[in-house]
Amino acid sequence: MKKSLFLYLTILAVLSTVFTYMFLSKQVTFEQNRYDKTTKKLRDSLNLVSNQLVDANYFSLEKNENAQNYFDSGNGDKMIQFEKLIPVVTEKLMDFNANPKGNPYTGQDQIGTNKFIINKVKILNHRWIIADYSDGEIWGEVLLKYFVNPDESISFEVNQSLLYQK
Repeated sequence: MKKSLFLYLTILAVLSTVFTYMFLSKQVTFEQNRYDKTTKKLRDSLNLVSNQLVDANYFSLEKNENAQNYFDSGNGDKMIQFEKLIPVVTEKLMDFNANPKGNPYTGQDQIGTNKFIINKVKILNHRWIIADYSDGEIWGEVLLKYFVNPDESISFEVNQSLLYQK
């Protein structure tokens, strides 16, 4: 009777070990597959977002070599670095927001009690800027020309402006 009890316990222990081994090996395989699928999804999402960012920045001075080359005079001593130019142009344009009648480069006169100010600026190339502006209630966009003058001052010119309906 003792022998059969030990035999049953041994068989039970062996079966328990086999089932535990099978369960754990399947669980590890399952977790590895899930990890691989999640990693692949994340890489695909990251690639998609990266491609969308490249497409979104297609029209920008940072990515346009032809526009960047415009600022190279060829003789080397008179070269404007576009990396430094972008914040300078943006700051100069935003400084006009302090005007009591609003930023004159929105292309709009003050309509209500609030003045129009520029909120966001994107420098498209060596000549054009697109900007978003509002007075807090009415929103619009403006296409500007900008020029870097020989004395390195910046001048702006409104090309076209539009207001969105409320």
